[in-house]
Amino acid sequence: MAFLAGKMVLAVEAGAPNNGRGEETKAKVKYARVRGKMHPYISAQAARRWARDGMVELGAVPSPVERVGKAQGKAQKANTAADPVRYADDDLFGYMRAGAKKDDAATTLRDSPFMLGTLMSVEPVYPTEDFGVMSRGVTEPVLHGHEFYTADLAAPFLLDVPRIGTFTLPSDKGVGRPNYLSQEQAMEVAKAAQAGAVPVDFRGQGAVRLPIEERRHRAALLLESLAHLSGGAKQALHYGDRVPSLMMLVPFKGGINPLANCIDGEPGSGLRVRGKVLLDELKAWESEWESPVRVGWRPGFRDELREAFRKDCAQELDEGKIVIEHPRTMLRDLAAEIREGKLDGWFDDPER
Repeated sequence: MAFLAGKMVLAVEAGAPNNGRGEETKAKVKYARVRGKMHPYISAQAARRWARDGMVELGAVPSPVERVGKAQGKAQKANTAADPVRYADDDLFGYMRAGAKKDDAATTLRDSPFMLGTLMSVEPVYPTEDFGVMSRGVTEPVLHGHEFYTADLAAPFLLDVPRIGTFTLPSDKGVGRPNYLSQEQAMEVAKAAQAGAVPVDFRGQGAVRLPIEERRHRAALLLESLAHLSGGAKQALHYGDRVPSLMMLVPFKGGINPLANCIDGEPGSGLRVRGKVLLDELKAWESEWESPVRVGWRPGFRDELREAFRKDCAQELDEGKIVIEHPRTMLRDLAAEIREGKLDGWFDDPER
């Protein structure tokens, strides 16, 4: 298997975890209009930031960020070190570091092996405005407001496992996906070859690859970070747990996510977890996935949906083709299997 396809649900209760552009005296949450109705969302950028921070809590050294460009105006930029050999977050989350306009050789970029969609409310929700007054110690009270909402937010994600710790080199032919190292970085990797990095051919391009021990560590680190996901805006006023309430994972040969319609929503009914849809998808992709499908479901979250899902998938649950655990247990156990080398086949593209 090459990809780990998934879908996650975050349950937001009276929260405002990701704010949009506000007005002078009012903070507004982010929302999209779908068929004319409001759907609050958490941007992938915000959720990926939470995952990065979680990796740091687990001991990862973050790639340093440097702000460059003018203090005001359009030329502002912020770059990480763009060093995926040294920093796991540069490897897993990608980057683009642009050189001067006349120096294309100084530009280096990397697609993110960890791809995450927008965490969108599964049904229309209209945020509530909380009206506040700051009157302590002032003669003229200051009025302010902010929005919050309650909703289940869902997003697909995909982890390209073979690309973790694998870096293609710049191609004179201009082909291949942009995961390349600059020539200077390539020289650094060449030095790292003494520590086990090796040259490989990766999806039709020349590349260098870090030792499997480091690649295992980085994949496991990301899963462990998702197991204790936390963060978001307005925590002082609207504290909320951000650990996924529901998550599905399936190892897959290609970059397809068969779980897209297994977890969704319906106006007026809210969240749907459709076991029969999952079984139909697994049947359609019969030779493309690896058992088991891992389901993380927090106790007490949508118990009626859980029971219906168990009934729809009873045979597959009995046979071990689908397993249900707590999301934290599921993610940490999977990370442990990766660290122990039990899933090393995932780090190479499957033969077709």
